[in-house]
Amino acid sequence: MAASADRLPTLFVYSDDMGRFEFGPDHPFKPERATKTYDLCNRYGVLNYPWMRVVAPESLDPNLLTLYHDPQYLELLQEASQGKVRLEMLACGLGTRDTPIVKGIYEWSLRASGGTHRSAMDILSGLAQVGFNPLGGFHHAMPANAEGFCYINDIVIAILDALRLYPNTRIAYVDFDAHHGNGVQAAFYEDPRVLFISVHETGRTLYPYSGSETEIGKGAGEGYTVNVPLEPGTDDEVYGYVLDSVVFPVLRAFAPDFMIAEIGADTLVSDPLTHLKLTNNGYQKALRGLMPLCRKILALGGGGYDLYRTSRCWTLAWSILNHVEPVDEFAGLVGGMMFGPEKEVGSLYDHAFFTKGEVKEKAFQEARRAVGYLQEKVFPIHGLR
Repeated sequence: MAASADRLPTLFVYSDDMGRFEFGPDHPFKPERATKTYDLCNRYGVLNYPWMRVVAPESLDPNLLTLYHDPQYLELLQEASQGKVRLEMLACGLGTRDTPIVKGIYEWSLRASGGTHRSAMDILSGLAQVGFNPLGGFHHAMPANAEGFCYINDIVIAILDALRLYPNTRIAYVDFDAHHGNGVQAAFYEDPRVLFISVHETGRTLYPYSGSETEIGKGAGEGYTVNVPLEPGTDDEVYGYVLDSVVFPVLRAFAPDFMIAEIGADTLVSDPLTHLKLTNNGYQKALRGLMPLCRKILALGGGGYDLYRTSRCWTLAWSILNHVEPVDEFAGLVGGMMFGPEKEVGSLYDHAFFTKGEVKEKAFQEARRAVGYLQEKVFPIHGLR
């Protein structure tokens, strides 16, 4: 897999057939986001460098599923994937509006999880430097139930297997999705080997209705769970304050050997399911801030329900992960890149947007309150003041 004498490969996980899968015509989770991202990366010339590898996801070894998931739940999931319906499925979240019974969902989820796991193993073993799986990041799935569009928790499985194979590795999980990463938090709430950080819309206004700043871990894991809930209307300025005040200092103190970053784009101002008001300028600040803190990073797509803005955001993210600048190769030929309803011309970067008045004041007030609590309770555990 060698890329060059001085640079390890970077992995973009993608296949056309995975992008064509459907959860249902009215379901907000659209795997075609990955296809749009792949196409946009090609049009901006950011998949053309010699160290980059586009790798098709292979199915996860089913034996690894029980590192986290309950065998009985997995049996029901396989039956649901075959189109069978049983009353017991509802008790574990199968057949709900968020996690419907979809033919082939078990096999599709296995491949999505396999893409995450294989990339993580390649990065940890030194075969690759960074990776991006746009169809990974199912952070809500629990051991015995599906929820929040998530059936198999690829993140937890990859981390648990990494800890099994590389027991002395310090692993950080950073979640920038608008929804709290409750499934991942539950898995490592008492485990100091994994630093969990989630910056998300407050659970008072958004599923999964968890992720208070007071949730900081338990027992040996106290201080290794860091939640920063954000008010509706939070913009790039407030987000930047949270990153600089909590996220980056704690990560720097923890000094991870390997990092998984959930880079859900549902924090953007145009997202139809959430209430945050970020542009991809705040988003890129988050990613650029991670890069100096860990050399080995695996990014996962997670959420993002404005397909066009999500694809632009992820194309920019892939560029940042590879330290390259995206260039619209069609600029000057057909008036620039005409992509989606917003018709951004020649650039992936959003125009600045800031909230004002009482909305901005409340967003800052709540952010300062959460930051203050974390600096008091969590910082001393990591030797910070």
